[in-house]
Parts: sequence; C-alpha cells; structure tokens
Amino acid sequence: MTLQNFRIFFNSELSTIYPKTEIDSFFFLLIEAKLNLQRIDTVLKPDFLIDESILSELKSIVKRLQKEEPIQYILGETEFFSLPFLVDEHTLIPRPETEELVEWVINEVQELRNKNQDKKLTILDIGTGTGCIPISLAKNLNNVSISAIDVSSEALKKAKQNALLNKVDITFFEIDILKAKELPKNYDFIISNPPYVRELEKVEINNNILQNEPHLALFVDDENPLIFYKKIADLAKNHLTENGLLFFEINQYLGKETVEMLQEKGFKNIELKKDFSGNDRMIKATY
Repeated sequence: MTLQNFRIFFNSELSTIYPKTEIDSFFFLLIEAKLNLQRIDTVLKPDFLIDESILSELKSIVKRLQKEEPIQYILGETEFFSLPFLVDEHTLIPRPETEELVEWVINEVQELRNKNQDKKLTILDIGTGTGCIPISLAKNLNNVSISAIDVSSEALKKAKQNALLNKVDITFFEIDILKAKELPKNYDFIISNPPYVRELEKVEINNNILQNEPHLALFVDDENPLIFYKKIADLAKNHLTENGLLFFEINQYLGKETVEMLQEKGFKNIELKKDFSGNDRMIKATY
C-alpha cells in the first residue's frame, strides 16, 4: 500500500470516532515513528510503498485507536516541554497545561537567582508520574538539587527511565503522601500536580482518558476533593525554607476553594493563575 492510500484508509477507519485534526495528528505521529517520514513527505512521497510487515503493524494500531487507546500509550512515548518522555498505562500522559506550570516555576527560580546567584536551590515534585515536571526543570535550570515523590512503584520505574533518557539527576522516593508525616528534607520550591478530578466530573472526561489512564493519578472523592492539597500544604508549612514557594496545578472549578484553604492554613502572597484556555489552573504561595 502506498503512503497516500494508507492515509485514505486511516482517515476512513477513524472518521466516525475522532475529529479530522486529531486524525491528522495521529497520522503524522505514526508515520514519523514507524516509517521515519515527516509531514512534508505526504506531499513529496505520496507513492512511498509501505513494507507489508510495517503495514500490518500500522493496521493493528488503527484497531487500537478505534478502541480509543491513547496514541501516546500505543507509541510508548510523548513529548513534554520539547523533551521526550516514555509513558505507559501506569503514568498519566503529560498535559500542555502542566508545561505552563513548569514555565512559571522556571521564571520564579530565575528571579530568585538574580538575587542570589550562588545558592544551590532545592526542589521537590510530589506525585511525579512520568517525572515530566522535575526532569523539565532539571534540563532548564542550573545549580539545583531536585527530588520527586510518587506512591506508584511502576510510575517511578518509568520516571527513572525518563531521567536517564534525558540525562538528568533526580532523586526519587516511593512515598504515599497522604500517609507521610514529613518530607525527606526542606525545600526552596515544592511543586505538585496531584489527583484533582472529582468523580462527578467523569462525565466530562473523554473515553480515551477514562478507559486507559490510571485512576489513582486522576480522581478524588467528591466529598473531599482537596485532600491532596490540604496534606501537601500541611507538609509544606514545615518543609519550605524561608521565603520558599509552593506551586500547585489545580482543578479549574476549585480555584477559589483552593485559595481559601491555603489562606486558612496561613499561606500568603497567594497567586491564582489561568492556563492558555482561560481556566483557573495554577497557584503559587509562600508561608
């Protein structure tokens, strides 16, 4: 089958499930990963003949996409902050909104650097998953010591692979943060993108996420949706250095409630920030 004919087949098989833009995105990711071809090659090489063995693999991938399995899990990788990350069913797929949180942290670190060039800053990421937050920070910051925590040993296995892949040094801990009485040490920056989707919000979640991504890393009880934020805030009070900063990615519907919780716990200089879609998504605070 030629590249052009495969694209026609690909579109027809998926057109009732996904929008055109998403199908195109899947197609270009696939031909790059499996055929080592670029987007422009669909124009320059429409008659490129796909080897039968690879075509068979591509058709099996189409079947998996028809079942709404995420393309990132099928390929076993994704990109975050322009870096490669391995992913599997034990890890959440990194989101673009989280890139904005990383950018915010980098800006704050650099601002602090302007005041004190020599200090080695300590950073902790809680609920690290793929390790996308600490690894992206490590690739973009100098003179920092970065640690990361997760409750899942499988997620930590993938995070360690990603640290090796991106050639950065991260210290990983397997800790259930809800049971933790203290953190490993004190930190200048504590960051977390914990589970925050309420059970009642499942109706808003696409099937490809709902049926494939780890619920442990996604959902919280409707009655106590801020359970992770409260616990991490309590730990941060005792483990942030003087003028240290706490960063959260948050549920877009609970911005006001999260700010009020932090105020009640004594945090100050609380800043609630919107993401590129205009939703309340990030918080910064000091203690």
